[in-house]
Amino acid sequence: MIDHKIIFFGPVGAGKSTAIRSVSDIDCINTDVNTSDSTSKRKQTTTVAMDYGYFTSSFNQRIHLYGTPGQERFRFMWEMITTDLAADSCGLILLLDNSRNYPRQDLETYIQLFRNLNSSKQLIIAVTCSDLKASPVAADYQGWLIEMEIEAPVYFIDARDQQDVLFLVDELLNTPATT
Repeated sequence: MIDHKIIFFGPVGAGKSTAIRSVSDIDCINTDVNTSDSTSKRKQTTTVAMDYGYFTSSFNQRIHLYGTPGQERFRFMWEMITTDLAADSCGLILLLDNSRNYPRQDLETYIQLFRNLNSSKQLIIAVTCSDLKASPVAADYQGWLIEMEIEAPVYFIDARDQQDVLFLVDELLNTPATT
């Protein structure tokens, strides 16, 4: 059996835990706790260390999925997950919540932080919650990436939809790594 690792990262509430749960063959291992700050306006629990799940593909590949916490106060976990735990990962999926106040700022912040930690990995941008707020659109995200000199595809997905998440995983597994 071939093993692959994929890292989900992004701001709090973007759907990282949900995406992993939607495809995992096991009950996800998570470190969710009740929110105690302004996050409680968006959701009841938040990840404080990481999420983990996996599934086995029809090609006899085990895909290990790791989700980082979204809040910057847990940055120490970002560094551990992206540099140590998943140094041999096949890629990163940045989930962004389109309904947040400043999606461009989220994009810039999380790309800067995570690309500095591991710039050699494939990157996919997955935008959630476009059903709640239609703008910005894909062209906006693509323009921002061009300004940042980042090459990454942008997809609008529903993190609850297993097929949407499997599509992202398939895109990472079938895209050659750039170094």
